[in-house]
Amino acid sequence: LQTRLQAGQGYGNTLNCVLTVYRNESVAGFFKGMSFPLASIAVYSSVVFGVFSNTQRLLSQLRHGDPTGTPALADMALASVVAGFVSVGIGNPVDLVKIRLQMQTQPYVKANTKAKATVPGFPVYRGPIHCFRTVLQKEGLAGIYRGAGAMLLRDVPGYCLYFIPYALFCEWITPDGCLSPNPSSIWLAGGVAGAISWATATPMDVVKSRLQADGVYLNKYKGTLDCILQSYQKEGLKVFFRGITVNTVRGFPVSSAMFLGYELSLKAMKRDQTETIP
Repeated sequence: LQTRLQAGQGYGNTLNCVLTVYRNESVAGFFKGMSFPLASIAVYSSVVFGVFSNTQRLLSQLRHGDPTGTPALADMALASVVAGFVSVGIGNPVDLVKIRLQMQTQPYVKANTKAKATVPGFPVYRGPIHCFRTVLQKEGLAGIYRGAGAMLLRDVPGYCLYFIPYALFCEWITPDGCLSPNPSSIWLAGGVAGAISWATATPMDVVKSRLQADGVYLNKYKGTLDCILQSYQKEGLKVFFRGITVNTVRGFPVSSAMFLGYELSLKAMKRDQTETIP
């Protein structure tokens, strides 16, 4: 739904998008392009969380001589920035394949651009591997990383507004005297952080989705700035908030589960290490 609302044509709102997709493509339409993200989400999440926590530990070591010390707000911000940069290297190709597969049967609005030979409305790619190989062969590495600039502008501030609100909210709702937050606090703090992060990241998410969807049949946008200007000129400021409801609603449960799994896994590994020490 998010991709269709942000880069598609003819969807008035979220409910209309749901009904249109179901009517035209049945239930299977809601799961298009999901195999590649599902296969890579574990690696992606572990790398992002690992980079964030290890950068934080390194900064604490350099600043205070103790990697386990409570990180300063500046340390969390810098670690979030590093995690945002790393996330683009892994996540951009995955997002591009997902969006191309989701958008390849969508009609497009005619523009003063040169269309490709493929007829709109008919699938271009047979699956995620075929999509990745085709884009790489025709557009090279630059094609695989199309929209990377917009993704950087989304993820760098997005992760700052992901990890920092989580840490602050966790600290706020954890009772005094507790060494660590309980699972319900982690779940709630993670959900709030995810909703905040995705809501504020939506404008650049719209730009990224449009850049990555561009290229299936047409090449309308020359880059991030051109996409922003064209979108604003044709549809106004409201275009940058397309899909914000879906992003915010999705962000809460996904981030709750992500942070809860991360924190419980860390606790389990620390407990196992303690038990094995002679």
